[in-house]
Amino acid sequence: MNINIPFDEAGKVYQQNHIAQWDSIANKRDHWRGMGRWYHRRLAETYKFLVNPNQRVLEIGCGMGGLIASLQPSHGVGVDFSAEMIARAKQRHPEIEYQQLDAHDLSSLEGTFDVIILSDTVNDLWDVQRALEQAKKFCTPHTRLILNFYSHLWQLPLKIAQSLNLATPMLSQNWLTPEDVDNLLLLAGFESIRTSREILWPLPLGAFANRYLVKLWPFNSFALSNFVIARPAPQPAKQPSVSVIVAARNEEGNIKTIFERVPQMGSKTELIFVEGHSRDKTYETIEKEIPLHPQISSLLFRQPGIGKADAVRLGFEKASGDILMILDADLTVPPEDLPRFYEAIATGKGEFINGVRLVYPMEKEAMRTLNFIGNKLFSLTFSWMLGQSIKDTLCGTKVMWREDYEKVAANRSYFGDFDPFGDFDLIFGAAKLNRKIVDLPIRYRERTYGTTNISRWKHGLLLFRMVAFAAKRIKFV
Repeated sequence: MNINIPFDEAGKVYQQNHIAQWDSIANKRDHWRGMGRWYHRRLAETYKFLVNPNQRVLEIGCGMGGLIASLQPSHGVGVDFSAEMIARAKQRHPEIEYQQLDAHDLSSLEGTFDVIILSDTVNDLWDVQRALEQAKKFCTPHTRLILNFYSHLWQLPLKIAQSLNLATPMLSQNWLTPEDVDNLLLLAGFESIRTSREILWPLPLGAFANRYLVKLWPFNSFALSNFVIARPAPQPAKQPSVSVIVAARNEEGNIKTIFERVPQMGSKTELIFVEGHSRDKTYETIEKEIPLHPQISSLLFRQPGIGKADAVRLGFEKASGDILMILDADLTVPPEDLPRFYEAIATGKGEFINGVRLVYPMEKEAMRTLNFIGNKLFSLTFSWMLGQSIKDTLCGTKVMWREDYEKVAANRSYFGDFDPFGDFDLIFGAAKLNRKIVDLPIRYRERTYGTTNISRWKHGLLLFRMVAFAAKRIKFV
């Protein structure tokens, strides 16, 4: 293979040596497997959780192609600089497109991808930043870049295993820390979303250690593989439209105020009311107010089921806006704060904007003490489970892109369908899509009309049940 990349002489020698090394490894693997198969098996399991099937996937440094083939992409492309590796990949997994290319120069590659993978590839690169810059050419705003690379702690054990012919022999490696990779991603035009540590025992009988222990302190400090999920540095969207969904049950006294206070945002703002079996005249009041505010695009629906989640889902289904916002009809989150949520998502600062009531001091009766403590505990649990800061799980105001919601809804069965509030459903769904979640602090207000529809003990127990279920689905996988 000709190397036309502008390396200096040392770089050219490095690349030639590494190409020759991986060619020889490909030949060796025809009759030798070593102890790495359990590691690669667990690696594939982790990627299957992070990458949903039927996506466009590019793997840079694909080797013999086993990993990308296991992800069942709608269109898969694997590239590697080793001719011997590519030859075997084509033979073993003909459903994937393979090209012999160097990660430092992908100029002949075409198209964009939903997911780009560099699995144990940055360890071997002469210029990591350049390779990441090459990968960026194939990104859309929603592309996720997923990297995994060895931990420093395993440098000596791996060398010993190689000397005993139990592991793949390696030349000089880049022993990068997550902080090193995070900085290189920043320089290449990416933003890290979250990191994790995986694979504690890359040998037989490691299922319990790799699924559970590695997620807990202090065992996670000894993990073999660091994972980083990143996205292209955000670019502002051009005046997206907005749908504000208001689930209203027994909120007759707040309806007129909602019409008066919800601001216009983006190219168009529509109000979608979903009334949920009120005992007062909430539905009739909304009906009366709509013609009194002809300048506001408004829709009204009766909720067929029960629970806030059911109402919000109906509102989202009927929405036409690019951005979906939830506004609680009790107005404990002021409508005047909504433009801040709009700004955060439209400028790309986040892809899921989560309102947070627990930063600023609250008005005296806004939240009862036990509710406050419970929310704090849930926030700590969620932040640990998702690997992103979630300081408040039950603030009603949440904002996301409609196209992301459609993906969450299509995959709802993964987390179960027993969330009456809809908050967990959306947060878990956004995390499963590897979306950037951003907390936005607001000042939480007292109700001025009506009483809360939440039962502290009944719903509290249900929330614990949902957390336990989700932990199995998103943390211990």
